[in-house]
Amino acid sequence: MNTTQVAARLVELCRQGQYEQAQNELYADDAVSIEMAGLPPEALGDVSGLAAIREKGRRWAENIVEIHGGSVSDPVVAGEWFSVAMGIDATYKDRGRMPMEEICVYRVRDGKIVHEQFFYSVG
Repeated sequence: MNTTQVAARLVELCRQGQYEQAQNELYADDAVSIEMAGLPPEALGDVSGLAAIREKGRRWAENIVEIHGGSVSDPVVAGEWFSVAMGIDATYKDRGRMPMEEICVYRVRDGKIVHEQFFYSVG
């Protein structure tokens, strides 16, 4: 798949809430996940490798009590990069209800996501 196809498939799966399937289907084994700078120590943080990305996603999902709403924009593609705006309004075990909006930036190599990075605002 090219970048546009990967981006469209990621958006489709995220809109269905199928994040684990997206990782299994679209991510390279050596992918990296980068969080926004300045996070508190208990945050999930940066990880390398698909197994670590899956674990990070699992820990995030386990912390959710209830999802009240969410959104996933259409992707914007530029060469091997694409971005998507996402939003979630959720109640978390460790911090209560917290709406969040973010820009997610991805890099595609050989038909797989090799880099994801998140920039967000909370509240």
